[in-house]
Amino acid sequence: MSVDQERWNHNIHYHRVILDAVSTGAKRALDVGCGEGILVRQLARTVPEVVGIDQDGPSIELAREHDGVEYVHGDFLDHEFEPGSFDLVASVATLHHMPAATALRRMRELLRPGGVLAVVGLARARLPADLPYELAGAVMHRVHRATKGYWEHSAPTAWPPPETYRAMRRIAAEELPGARFRRHAMWRYSLVWTA
Repeated sequence: MSVDQERWNHNIHYHRVILDAVSTGAKRALDVGCGEGILVRQLARTVPEVVGIDQDGPSIELAREHDGVEYVHGDFLDHEFEPGSFDLVASVATLHHMPAATALRRMRELLRPGGVLAVVGLARARLPADLPYELAGAVMHRVHRATKGYWEHSAPTAWPPPETYRAMRRIAAEELPGARFRRHAMWRYSLVWTA
């Protein structure tokens, strides 16, 4: 078992959402906010060309210790990626670090027709409306942590997220009409949209 397979945290737990969104025949993927590159390496098992981009230099250096994948140290919002050049644009726990609507528009711009945008994100709870999810997340966290341990990533964190789950659902609907927005336990939501 590789080091990547041994690691577990809330973000890694939801990598399956991204991996399940990869369309058949996808040739090129982008991981926005790739951190140490765990998702990039998972995507590279099925997508021939995968690029990871992150602003955090130390995380990119750790990612570059692995061969065969391109990692870019830079800002996704203004990096010179060619519009319409990716079959998949993915992001895990990154969207709350930037203006959400601006970032979703940029992700949309980078997709080829038929390409998929897949996001696992964090948002702020509103009580009491979100209490059932908060309680379920706490229980799941304890169970998983007891059985799998918990790996703390090296990337910078941003807390609390600027948007609530309700606001993120609205932003997604405005920027990506028809997107599937789903709330998950363990303090995450997912968003999947096809161009």
